[in-house]
Amino acid sequence: MTPLGRWLLGQVGRAGLAAWAIASLVFLFSRLDATRAIDLLLDEPDSLHSIAQATDAMAAPGRARQAIEQRLGLAEPLFYVTRTRQDGAVNWQWHGLHNQYHHWLAGLLSGQLGLSFRDGQPIGPRLRAALACTLPLTALATLGAIVGSLLLGLALAGGPQPTSPSGWRAGLHLLLTGLQGLPLFALALGLLFAFANPDALNILPAYGNASTADEPWPQQALRLVLPVLALVLAVLPELALLLANALSYELGADYATTARAKGLTNRQLLIRHALPNSLLPLFTAFASLLPTLVAGAVVVETIFTLPGMGRLLTEAVTMHDYPVVVAGVLLTALARLLALAIADALYAWADPRIRLVS
Repeated sequence: MTPLGRWLLGQVGRAGLAAWAIASLVFLFSRLDATRAIDLLLDEPDSLHSIAQATDAMAAPGRARQAIEQRLGLAEPLFYVTRTRQDGAVNWQWHGLHNQYHHWLAGLLSGQLGLSFRDGQPIGPRLRAALACTLPLTALATLGAIVGSLLLGLALAGGPQPTSPSGWRAGLHLLLTGLQGLPLFALALGLLFAFANPDALNILPAYGNASTADEPWPQQALRLVLPVLALVLAVLPELALLLANALSYELGADYATTARAKGLTNRQLLIRHALPNSLLPLFTAFASLLPTLVAGAVVVETIFTLPGMGRLLTEAVTMHDYPVVVAGVLLTALARLLALAIADALYAWADPRIRLVS
């Protein structure tokens, strides 16, 4: 295996271990509030409470609670050891493998993410259905943000005086600065009112939901235009302005002056020399791009009623459906850590002076 392959394998392994540690902490802390989740289930007729009543026609609240705890695996100890206090003395009790955390971890290693507190159904199919909506959304937004930032950064730095843009470049710089200060929900609502409003342009569909799965793919693609555009506008200004500043700095360096004296045009200098040297800070911003888009998907999918991960996690938090929350945290943490590993690999690719140490 090549050094780069060994390094990538090590980074992926570290990312997996870190994501497991984060998800484990969330799992353990969430189970401390499992009583609240069961209380919500007992108050809802369309939840596991009805299942408990069906199994015992005379189920009292206490027996219904026990049935729900048994079904969800909450009747067992939380961890391998528990700490108890009796008569002023602290005792530690070993439970072996018969505990909630071990069952969750064993299921995770075999591809099982657990059962929903809400309806007792496996979480995996629900997450796959949500990811089928969120992955195209975030992938298109990531591609649009990267391509857009490259084009806008080169446009801003391509003037005769790159350190102080003038004319339309000054207007573009001002526009990007203004967009950078707008929160994502304001951008999404603005696009919604502008392009999906009968009183305005009304040229794009406003909402998407699970019932649109049988629509032709062009119609489904149109439903993603506004959500993708909202996410792109949320991260594009920062990336574009960062690249423009880096390009302006490189164009003012001594080697750029020498290149101009040798006859290179400003465009040739930008593409051949300034851009490769300006990519390093862009890679740093890329490391936080994916998590920002995942977090933004919560807002966008709620506003545009898209059945993705953001909407699923919002509903899970509201209903105290902690297994779904833990699975979402695990995926988000893994995406974040992998993004950092990819950024480090891009650093080494762009700058051969950087050595990858596993």
